[in-house]
Amino acid sequence: MRMRSTLLLIGSFLLGMTMMAAQSQAEPWPDGKQAAVVLTYDDALSSHLNIAIPALDAAGLKGTFFVVGSQLVPEQIPLWRAAAAQGHELGNHTVRHACPQANYAPARKLDTSDSYDGEMMLAEIRTMNTMLTAIDGKLQHGFATPCGQHLAGGVDYLPALRASGLVRYTRSAAWPGGKVLDPMDVPCRWFDETATGADMIAAVESTAQSGGLLVIGFHGVGGDYLRVTAEAHAQLLAYLKEHSDKIWVAPLSTVMDYATSHSGN
Repeated sequence: MRMRSTLLLIGSFLLGMTMMAAQSQAEPWPDGKQAAVVLTYDDALSSHLNIAIPALDAAGLKGTFFVVGSQLVPEQIPLWRAAAAQGHELGNHTVRHACPQANYAPARKLDTSDSYDGEMMLAEIRTMNTMLTAIDGKLQHGFATPCGQHLAGGVDYLPALRASGLVRYTRSAAWPGGKVLDPMDVPCRWFDETATGADMIAAVESTAQSGGLLVIGFHGVGGDYLRVTAEAHAQLLAYLKEHSDKIWVAPLSTVMDYATSHSGN
């Protein structure tokens, strides 16, 4: 009896340890998915409407499109409104996309963030929020920093933006990010014009192995500037669709809402 009791105690202990281990290894993403991938597209380009969005729709995936107010073409606004109604996310990329002078050719002096201050930048973000609400009807939007930098007049405006409550999250351009996910400074990975579908798929697979989050940034897709080819983009989408059982693809606000609400788990 003593031996049997001892064995039962050992068995119970091992079962408890196994359950604890299983709980500690539980996946952080919905439905046990291994990783989260967010597809973001900057500047409200024609190739987004003509190539990227149709490709996303065909694959059953949703993207996040960061809109620059000064680049909005009036006749395209109904198309952006329709994209938002279909589940794609529209985000704030300011009105003028002002970047530090260092990001531009030396001859360019206008429309740089060096001539801004933090108050001016936040006012522009507020204005862009109003424009987006007129398109998609939503009162809250996310934000992507122009050129991936949160500088105005050489001063970091991110602390003021955090305190303002103007945006739900901020996507930057730095990669990799820190160990702790900061919804107001989310890192993003970019691929240049030489990138293949295999290059982007390898990044997704690496993220799946670590159980993390991969935010991918695009400008042109099959056209416009800083483009990736339509073929490479389509190959990435096909992979994500095929592996939807383990890769969660959703707009950035959806992923950030989930990540922040489950950060204590």
